Amino acid sequence: MTHNQNPKSEAVAAYIDGFNLYHGIRPYGRRYLWLDLEAMTRRLLRPHQRLASVRYFTAPIRNDPAAQTRQNAYLGALQAHTSVDIVLGRFQERRRQCHACGATWRTYEEKESDVAIALAMIEDAVRGGFDKILLVSGDSDFCVAVRAVRRLNPAVGVIVVFPPGRRSDVLGRAAHGRFFLGIDTIRRSQLPPLVPGPAGLTYTRPKSWS
Repeated sequence: MTHNQNPKSEAVAAYIDGFNLYHGIRPYGRRYLWLDLEAMTRRLLRPHQRLASVRYFTAPIRNDPAAQTRQNAYLGALQAHTSVDIVLGRFQERRRQCHACGATWRTYEEKESDVAIALAMIEDAVRGGFDKILLVSGDSDFCVAVRAVRRLNPAVGVIVVFPPGRRSDVLGRAAHGRFFLGIDTIRRSQLPPLVPGPAGLTYTRPKSWS
């Protein structure tokens, strides 16, 4: 008599910290920013796992028209080519001052995305419906959310995926497991240069991302 050694199929939900991933990719060049997040996430799965959902958390860029144009093209391409759920936060204006000379300047800080990711993971864990969480981030602020998920639904496994060059040992210890997202996986997970959109629109990879 033989026994089936294959594990049961696992539903996996992915939560991607957009700016943490961006800052991990950026040192390798802009050519990797036209990233198909769904294809990338599928490459992280094991053979017995299936992708239930991918949520991408970011914020609209402010005060830089060229960057806004690139971001809009990218988000439009993602929506047209994949089933990724894009969750937008916001940038908040802040005034900075040099203590030495008194000069002031304006900066922007991303707000709400971290909170949105934490709440989404906790809410989804409470509702159930999947077996594993993939959290793509190296931000230690998510330790509290990871511990809450494990406490509220111990059956859900939480795996942290560190973007290139990003790492948090304390976050990795809070989860069930951790591993690094390789730049080769990112390289092989690019969107097509031209992505057809609705109503005859076409989203084109920005020239500076080529």
